Amino acid sequence: MKKKILFVCVENSNRSQMAEALVKILGKDAEAYSAGSKPSGTINPKAIASMKQLGYDLSGHKSKSLDEIKQFAPFDAVVTMGCGDACPWMPAKKFMDWDIPDPKGMNEQDFDKVRDQIRNQVEDLLASL
Repeated sequence: MKKKILFVCVENSNRSQMAEALVKILGKDAEAYSAGSKPSGTINPKAIASMKQLGYDLSGHKSKSLDEIKQFAPFDAVVTMGCGDACPWMPAKKFMDWDIPDPKGMNEQDFDKVRDQIRNQVEDLLASL
């Protein structure tokens, strides 16, 4: 059975979206979801461009609230990404917080560094499930 992973950040427009996409690229035995505690409603064009470099089209994704995602609970892992107290509880076997900076205002090179940091942590997570 596939492992279910939920990634949560504030706007669901950058970090959690890239993490969800990276699981889809790397994880054969995992299903990924993402949501925001205060979803922006859009995907950052920088995130779309950054993921396109890896051959993934993020433009079809949409920014989602936790209410839209809770129907898929319980999860094997819930990963929060620097949303602090704004991250609500979701039923899951494992909780972790990745201290990943919000790349929203970064230049392209620094944005890609954040993407690569997320990729490394996704690889480690998939190996641990």
